[in-house]
Amino acid sequence: MPLTSSQMKTLYANMVRARRFDEKIVQGIADGKTVSFFHSGLGEEAVGVGGCAFLRPDDYVWFHHRGHGIAHILSKGGSPQGFVAEHFGKATGACNGMAGFHYVDPEHGLLGFSGTIGSAFPVSLGWGVAAKMGNRGQVVVCFFGDGASNRGTLHEAMNMASVMKLPIVWVCENNLYAQFMPLKDAFASEDIASLAIPYGMPSKIVDGQDVVAVHEAVQWAVERARAGEGPSLVECKTYRFRAHSEGAPDVSHFELRPPDEVEAWKKRDPLLLFRERLLQEEIATVGELDRIDADAAEEADAAERFAIESPQPDPSVLQEMLYAR
Repeated sequence: MPLTSSQMKTLYANMVRARRFDEKIVQGIADGKTVSFFHSGLGEEAVGVGGCAFLRPDDYVWFHHRGHGIAHILSKGGSPQGFVAEHFGKATGACNGMAGFHYVDPEHGLLGFSGTIGSAFPVSLGWGVAAKMGNRGQVVVCFFGDGASNRGTLHEAMNMASVMKLPIVWVCENNLYAQFMPLKDAFASEDIASLAIPYGMPSKIVDGQDVVAVHEAVQWAVERARAGEGPSLVECKTYRFRAHSEGAPDVSHFELRPPDEVEAWKKRDPLLLFRERLLQEEIATVGELDRIDADAAEEADAAERFAIESPQPDPSVLQEMLYAR
């Protein structure tokens, strides 16, 4: 079903919001307002926003470290204030300031992510089993980067998901680099989507800079999953605009990433591409989009003020969230 004008504007708004919040954390680290570790997702907003757009509230999403899931969180209805406050280590954070940057929000189906690359796959498999047993039409959408595609756990999880026909959508955010390792030196095939073939799983490859293309591909996979047809794999070709993490060198192996490569991808900024499309198709006016931009900037500013003014966690609660004491 084609997206409505209102839905198209929502996609744009969530991409702009994701970018403003990402930039807010990046600048907060540079200014010394927070000592949080951060893996910026600038340039990849279309994947998280398009992939999570208009999912059901009870669907499960597992994001990964790129952008710390802000695009996914906003699209799934999570708290942006809780996101920023958690990065500032405050008691008002989504996890009471105790999770660092590992945001979790079960109320909105946001399962968070782990610092261990590849650990998402068996966990998502388990949630897929739970969703199938619950028989309520729930779907699990598991996002991962190209670097995680070489983990054995992915193959194990994809195989079992296919055998059991679990309602799982695997979404690969292929930004061509696993930290400092270019994909061409780590993966034998040009397309990560080829991993689906041995497991009898359908797949699609889309332009990860096109938020509508991402949404349509993931929606196709979601509909298959809800209908009991099993898992699918969607590969989104995208690119990160900044280094692997704040403070790290922006390199491929030991050399700077090729400037012409970086520049070519920045010309395909997903926000600019989608803004131009909305204007060309007369879905929105310049004034409407400018207001969305201004609202997103104010929301990010307000969330930062909230985080700065929030209290630190009380040391007395330090052990309350431990599995064993």
